[in-house]
Formats: sequence, C-alpha cells, structure tokens
Amino acid sequence: MKAPVFNLPVNAALSRFHVAPPYIANFDSASAMLRATGAFLRGSDFGGMGTAPPVFEPVVRLVDKMPRPVQEVLYAVGSGSEGIAPERLGDVSAEAVAQWMVQEYPQREYPAVAIGSSSGALVHLCAALGIPWLPQTFMIPVSNQLQINPDEPKEALEWGRKYARPLLDANPELQLHHMHDPNQDRLTIQGMTYFRVKRRVLGHTYEEFLSRCLPPGGTIFLVDCQRTWETTQAGDRHFFQFGALGGATMEEFLHGSERVERYLEYYKSHRRQWDVPPTDGLRPEAEWGFEPTLQADIERVAREKGYRIRRIVFGEPEHLSPFVAELYRWWYERRNIPANRLLVESFLLVEPMWALRTGSAPFWMKFNMEPSLEWLESYLKSNDRYDEIYMILFSHGVDAIGLPSIEQWQTVFTYARKHGNFIGVDETVFPRNFSTLIRYHTDLQRQIPARYPLPRPLTLEQLNQFIQEEGDRFPVGWHEGIEQSNH
Repeated sequence: MKAPVFNLPVNAALSRFHVAPPYIANFDSASAMLRATGAFLRGSDFGGMGTAPPVFEPVVRLVDKMPRPVQEVLYAVGSGSEGIAPERLGDVSAEAVAQWMVQEYPQREYPAVAIGSSSGALVHLCAALGIPWLPQTFMIPVSNQLQINPDEPKEALEWGRKYARPLLDANPELQLHHMHDPNQDRLTIQGMTYFRVKRRVLGHTYEEFLSRCLPPGGTIFLVDCQRTWETTQAGDRHFFQFGALGGATMEEFLHGSERVERYLEYYKSHRRQWDVPPTDGLRPEAEWGFEPTLQADIERVAREKGYRIRRIVFGEPEHLSPFVAELYRWWYERRNIPANRLLVESFLLVEPMWALRTGSAPFWMKFNMEPSLEWLESYLKSNDRYDEIYMILFSHGVDAIGLPSIEQWQTVFTYARKHGNFIGVDETVFPRNFSTLIRYHTDLQRQIPARYPLPRPLTLEQLNQFIQEEGDRFPVGWHEGIEQSNH
C-alpha cells in the first residue's frame, strides 16, 4: 500500500489547525525553541518539549532500564520513524512551514519581532520582552531506511545529492545544509538523514505576519550567530557538512585525532579515521549559523514598512547565555526578587515559564559536551553570587567524543554557596537517561518550590538600559540600523 503524499492543500489544512507539517522534526532545536517561545506567549509552560505529555514518563523510564544495545536500537528506529520518505521531499512547502510557525504565536501587536538564528538563550530573551521569534533554519528529517553507515560521510553525501533536488526546486527560497554527525548523532543518523534548510528570503507568510503584528516604528531583532563550518558544495544551494558543534572539534572531524581513533574503536567501527569529502569553503553552520542572504530581504521589508533593525551578533550559539542570565538577575533585583538561583538548561530542554515562576536566572548550554561545560564554568568563576544551582542535562545515548562524565558535571554544584542539584537526571544511566525528556518539567516544579507572579514584559528601553550598564561584559554585539554583515 502506497503511503499518502503530502501536498499543498494538506499542508494548508494542517497549518489552519495549528499542527506542524509532518515533515518537520519535533525533536530539533528550531522547532522546540519555536514551540517554547510560542507556549510562553500564549501563557503556557513547555512540558515534554510541547510534544511528550507526562503520561509517557513511565514508558520512557522503562527504556532507561533496558540493556544498552536495546536502547540504541530503539533510539535509532524511533528517530528513523520521524523521517519522511526521500521520494516525498518535493512535496515539502517552506510556506506551509512558515504558516505553522507564525500560528504558534498569538496574533496581536508586538513591539519587536526576532528573526534568524536559533538559541535557547534567545527563547528567554524573547520571553522577557514578550516578543515572538521566527526561525531562519528548520530541519527536515528524511528516512534513510538504515542504508547509511554513520562512519561513511562520502556515502551520506551521495545519498543526499540523489534526493535533494526536488526539495530545492520546489522551494527556491531555501538553502539546504545536509548535516552528518557520527559523534553526537551516531544513533539517530542510522535511521534518518538531517536536512537542515535556511531561508534566503522572508517569504509571503513571514512578511504578512510582520505587517499584521509589528507596527511601523517597531523593531526587528536580526539574530546573527556567525558560527561557520568547513563544508562541501553538493549542488546549487546545497551544502554537505560533516560533523557538528559539540565535543569533537571541526579539525577532528575532518582530519582525525587520537580521540577519534579511540571513539571509533569503542563503537567497533571498521574505520579509525573518517574518509571525508574534500571541503571547499567556510559556510554558516547548519544548525546554528545565520545565512546572510536573508539580511538583505529583512532590510528591504524594514525600509518599506518603516521598521527599525537591530542586529544581535554573536560568534557561538551559547555566547548569548551569560548576557541573558545577567539580564534576568538585573530584572529580578528591580522587582525585589532574590536573584540568587541559576537554572542551567541543555539543548532542547528549556522552560521559560518556570524559569520566571521560580525566580531562576536561565543559562542555556547548546549541548551536554565539554565546550558547554567549560563555558558554564567560565561564567560561574566570574560570578560567585548564586546560592542555588539546578541543572538539566540532555541525554542523547552516545558515549561521544568530548562527553563529560556525570562526576564532571557534578563539579558545577561546587559553585553554589548553599545547594546544587540535577533536574530530571538519573545520574546512574546518563547519557542514556531518556526519561529526562519528560521528567525535566515536572522535576523542576517539584525541586524548586519558590513561586513568583509572571511580570509585565521588559520594555525595549529597559533592555537598552541594561545594555548600556552591562553590555560590554558579554561577547554579544548590538548594532543599530542597517549595517554590513561580517560573514
């Protein structure tokens, strides 16, 4: 029996009923962060990342207790089940995706709208300001039916080249970044291929949302993460990226290392170094980087509609995290709320509603790897004012290169003057603690009993005041007006 084909009428119907198109990844940074921001603006929390209700927690806890080989098979098969058939890529509609995205938000007037790169810290900034964020990047998981060996990037490149053209022909506004990461994503890429796409223009739906919800004189925050990666051009508007931000460096992915050798031996791979396609240029990193082509279209709309533009520029996706944590502390102090509790979040596991309800300063980490631990510790060493530190860790099921042990993560709590603890983490099974995907939400409410009313949003004037007082402390640029991108 042939599976039904996704077509534009179906896409439009799904958007009207506030359901994501079936080719959108639920468990991806952009879609999860969009849902979290939308939930907050609708007055809701973000339990189970907006897709996994608490009723599933007992089932997922059973998976935590299964033998590792069984867990890995379930993880790979489960991930693959989220992918669409590659033959159906031509039915993907960027405008249908945009319709779903804008409908995640209340259709009302806002003082500003953020557009561009993903960042969990940005979710909290938008929550503080009471504004929506429109992603440039979204992910299409494509089922590869377990046909691709994770340690053969050349095979992955050719597989992607075979199926990408109908997607790009149907969506001339998109640029494809096929990402293949056998380190952090070792389990998931066995069942699905990561097709991340970036908007090169706003498109009708985004422009219509701006016209409807952003009055003349309103501000567009252009979110510009300038992280790049060595990639291979596979075709027109099509790039292949081997590796991703996390524990292994770009140089290790491309050229190998002792850590790579040990990792491949540990997973009984036939290789001891990856055979990587020749790269031909630095381009925006697939998941986090901003494609600067979009900037010109944002500037055009700003001129036509009388909007202000303010570029938020940072080099790494979590460079915004210390800024946002300190902004929340500054805000709490002005509300006469104790500003001595830190909530550390990881990857998709963000909770803007309960950060504010519990009076917690949010600090987001892009993943559960050594660079994120080092960035968090660097922040804590410069700030000795937290009585309590709580931390959520994302479990991805892989003993990856650069994965800190649970004991290394526990050292974070030594920076707390009174108390520190994990949220939703079973320390005995990390990084295969899959119930964290649901438990983080309920455990946060149980462990932090403090409750505060939700405040009025910060005004743009208050944000400017904080930037003037403290902005030089952080690796984040705030650029007024239309300026040349540094890409």
